[in-house]
Amino acid sequence: MTTSKRVQDRSQTKRVHDLEIVTEKWKIASKVLFLMETLKKEPEMIIPVRSFEQCRKQINLPKPHRISDFIRKSPKLFELYKDHKGVLWCGMTERAEDLIMEEKKILEQHADKAAEYITRMLMMSVDKRLPLDKIAHFRRDLGLPLDFRTNWVHKYPQHFRVVKSVDEIEFLELVCWNPSWAITELEKKVTGITENDCHKPGILSLTFPLKFPPEFKKVYRYGGKIDHFQKRSYLSPYADARGLKAGSLEFDKRAVAIMHELLCFTSEKRLVTDHLTHFRREFVMPQKLMRLLLKHFGIFYVSERGKRFSVFLTEAYQGSELIEKCPLVLWKEKVQSLIGYRGRKKKIETFSDMSDIECDSLVHSDSEEESLNVELEQRKTMNYDDALLSDNSDMDVGEVSNVYQNC
Repeated sequence: MTTSKRVQDRSQTKRVHDLEIVTEKWKIASKVLFLMETLKKEPEMIIPVRSFEQCRKQINLPKPHRISDFIRKSPKLFELYKDHKGVLWCGMTERAEDLIMEEKKILEQHADKAAEYITRMLMMSVDKRLPLDKIAHFRRDLGLPLDFRTNWVHKYPQHFRVVKSVDEIEFLELVCWNPSWAITELEKKVTGITENDCHKPGILSLTFPLKFPPEFKKVYRYGGKIDHFQKRSYLSPYADARGLKAGSLEFDKRAVAIMHELLCFTSEKRLVTDHLTHFRREFVMPQKLMRLLLKHFGIFYVSERGKRFSVFLTEAYQGSELIEKCPLVLWKEKVQSLIGYRGRKKKIETFSDMSDIECDSLVHSDSEEESLNVELEQRKTMNYDDALLSDNSDMDVGEVSNVYQNC
């Protein structure tokens, strides 16, 4: 694990096919969800297709691939039409708008739990505050709404508040320590204690659940080291870690505990690895965090699919399915089921009056602007290019290779 190899080579013998399927499944969904969020920000939830050009990087859609072609592959979610000038517009179908309303209700119901998770992250941080920009990376994973920076963070003044540093950087700062929230998810699972108003975080001696890849045949080589690691005591993620020596065995196990806790907070029990690395200083974690994740492959699984990496909490999955699915995950699965198209492409209709898209005066456009009136092949399911659909929220392969080539 410490030889100078590329990260993807080091974990090649420990790949879990089922979790790679999970990564692939959500590649397209993440792009579609981004487009839906972009449309949701518009007053009438419609936008000219050419406005999506500035989003190519976010959805990882390189030229010459056309955004209109990507959108047309999900006709159950998106509608395309032209105005009288031939400008192509995109909107959401009635079914997609219903899903948006459903998501809004789910996020409202989840708000208090999300506030608890954010508060617990602040409690784990060394200075009891975190940059808002960094928390933004966890927005979708924690189930935070789009307006969490402008409105949501001000709804829980009893837990946290927004402060500015001397250089005008916004931080979210802990207001009140909650002892009953200083119990890790692993403690709750092992001891059965969910709340304790007198709880004081300190030294823990808990073993982490392990789940190895089914094809991995060399566990016996690491058996002694794994057993020794599991028996080692460590400092609770909620305890003050200022006195820990970087590089010590206790330091590393505490870092594993923090990553385990953060993954437990997420809806899908997976995170983008570079989102974790952003918090190395705040959570007192080692610089070579990827190396630690790969080392403890029984607790975590790192997927290298796409341009960036993702890390899974292995205990949370049975095959390719989450064992416990929260309402947000079930909602995403509904969106996933509507992505894709079989059959003929529909002709894009031209609307003479963009202010009333329900009007009956529809005429066919002869414009070749987007080549949208071509008959489509009758394919089973669209094939998305890996380069086209790689998840924009994982660690860049080149970055990791350069950083860890000497580890």
